[in-house]
Amino acid sequence: MIESRSRRFMAEINIIPLVDVVLVLLVIFMVTAPMLYRGMDITLPQSASNTIKPEERVMVTVERDRQVYVDKTLIPLAQFPQKMNEVRRKNPDVSVFLRADQDVPYGTVVQVMDGIKQAGIVKLGMVTDPVSEERVP
Repeated sequence: MIESRSRRFMAEINIIPLVDVVLVLLVIFMVTAPMLYRGMDITLPQSASNTIKPEERVMVTVERDRQVYVDKTLIPLAQFPQKMNEVRRKNPDVSVFLRADQDVPYGTVVQVMDGIKQAGIVKLGMVTDPVSEERVP
């Protein structure tokens, strides 16, 4: 009788087996999840005319010190219109994206835009950064 009184029931849950089971399930899901996604197997018909053409994009960058780059090539501002004519001759449907530092004088940006328009390029976009939440008044 003395022995039965000295034993106490354990009121805590033993979580070690629970952790083992959860880790095994995690490993099973990690292994099987990539196998669950399966694309559709189809054979596309062939067409002689491709209706969707990849669009050529040219990035024109004007740095703070007024240096002009076409893609990553430095072009003197005097030779910029000739370069734009060459780009348009290669692809008449080219799109030009203009990135200019905010400290570049307005006249320089207008001069670059004028060179693009003189070349006959009609697709001109201006690249900007979105306004951050901190700078909104």
